[in-house]
Amino acid sequence: MIKRPDTKAQRAKRHKRVRAKIEGTPERPRLNVFRSLNHIYAQIIDDENGVTLVSAASVEKDFNGPGGNCDAAKQVGKMIAERALAKGIEKVVFDRGGYIYHGRVKSLAEGAREGGLKF
Repeated sequence: MIKRPDTKAQRAKRHKRVRAKIEGTPERPRLNVFRSLNHIYAQIIDDENGVTLVSAASVEKDFNGPGGNCDAAKQVGKMIAERALAKGIEKVVFDRGGYIYHGRVKSLAEGAREGGLKF
């Protein structure tokens, strides 16, 4: 019998390892990324207070186009950067959420950098 690896468990393990090293503070909150098959989500979190400060996703009503490709991820990155700068957040810590820094996750990060966030 062929055993398939449990990819969700592997991602959770990587995410736990990343989160042990990264923490969002009020001065430098954490930019968290979640990627599903059809959409991508990003939120800026202050871990000390346990509060989500800003969020953006490809499922929002004002988002146009398909949500599961690199162009959509870049657009979400620019959206979150714009909203963060409006709230006075310039520097963040990037949390890739256990995903490999490649493809949609990389596009979101590049979009956020283009939008003005520093990390």
